[in-house]
Amino acid sequence: MRISDRAEEIMETLWVHTEEEKEEPIGLGIAKGEPAIEELWKSGHIKLIRDKIVLTEKGTSEGRKVVRRHRLAERLFADILDVKKKLVHPLSCEFEHLLHDGTEDNICILLGHPKTCPHGRAIPDGECCRKFKESVGKAVSPLDRLQVNQRGRVAYIQTRDNKALQKLMAMGILPGIPITLIQKFPSFVFQAGQSQFAVDADLASCVYIRL
Repeated sequence: MRISDRAEEIMETLWVHTEEEKEEPIGLGIAKGEPAIEELWKSGHIKLIRDKIVLTEKGTSEGRKVVRRHRLAERLFADILDVKKKLVHPLSCEFEHLLHDGTEDNICILLGHPKTCPHGRAIPDGECCRKFKESVGKAVSPLDRLQVNQRGRVAYIQTRDNKALQKLMAMGILPGIPITLIQKFPSFVFQAGQSQFAVDADLASCVYIRL
């Protein structure tokens, strides 16, 4: 059974406070009587030790997932949707609750498994990141390192340049799209789907291909 949005937000705060910032557990204090606290306690996500709120193993695992969803949402809004910086956090707070297990991995793959959120905080990795680490160097290569006529499918795009990312996406360069390198000089020409495009070396190096 899914817990409430408010309970997820509290669990996220607790995870950041204790697991990431390594601070002492937060005291119950004015939160006593808060319905979401009781909800987390009854669902086994937290326990109370001498009036301190402590995440259980279940709560720690779920809290990590909430933080991951929130920070991936921030990257999505900042990098893809080009949302104004001041709106990134509040919009992500709402959007994170709409993501379910597995959905955030699709966003992570699209963004090229980003390591940090727009504010510089680490994004906890997921199963998709672990699979990517196993495959990289074996079956994934940047487009600029392919041989002429070599083909594959887009694995992910990796760049911090929003304009570059938007340009590639406007070409339809998305995970899973078949791609073939046609020429390497004077520019990189490739076919993606039924269309051909020419890009410079910098842009070609942002596109990673699963061979």
